[in-house]
Amino acid sequence: MKTVITCSLLTILRSRSASILITLALVQGAQAVSPPPDGGYPGGNTAEGQNALLSLTTGTFNTAVGLFSLRAVTDGNFNTATGAGALLANAANGNTATGAGALLSNTTGESNTANGAFALFSNNEGFSNTATGDRALFHNTTGSLNTANGVFALFSTQRAATTRPSVRQRFLATQRAATTSPSVCRPCFRTRPATPTRQMALIRYK
Repeated sequence: MKTVITCSLLTILRSRSASILITLALVQGAQAVSPPPDGGYPGGNTAEGQNALLSLTTGTFNTAVGLFSLRAVTDGNFNTATGAGALLANAANGNTATGAGALLSNTTGESNTANGAFALFSNNEGFSNTATGDRALFHNTTGSLNTANGVFALFSTQRAATTRPSVRQRFLATQRAATTSPSVCRPCFRTRPATPTRQMALIRYK
């Protein structure tokens, strides 16, 4: 008799536990519309964290883990953001950010990889950049195809200064070369005439 009662109680408890779990799941689903539960987005998207993937509409295969990660993306694809504020303003494709504030300002830049807190923080339009390390490529905004490895690596990047080629200017005040007249032997009008010489006469003696 006791065995029958015990089995009945276990059956009731299990059914109640199952009902509670189902109810909790439904409640979580209702509350997680913003954001939905893990795997709740269509198109292979995953979100975990307050306001992660908040604005998503048609984007596919995005992963956002952390507060405000990928918050602004709507139709972007293949983005991965791990960390608070990672890829916060992103609207592009194929970016990977790991670390708080990594690629936070990125909007249209694509194919960027940022590993480290605030790596590529200011990047806006630059594409195909790779930054590994705390605040690596921090101030880069539009530069592309950069690679920075290490803490503060390429922290402040700017365009190389353009130097004009040296041009020799013509000096307008250059004096003409002095003209020298060729030396001319002038005849001397006071030259004395040559002294006449007497003719030698041979006198024959008898």
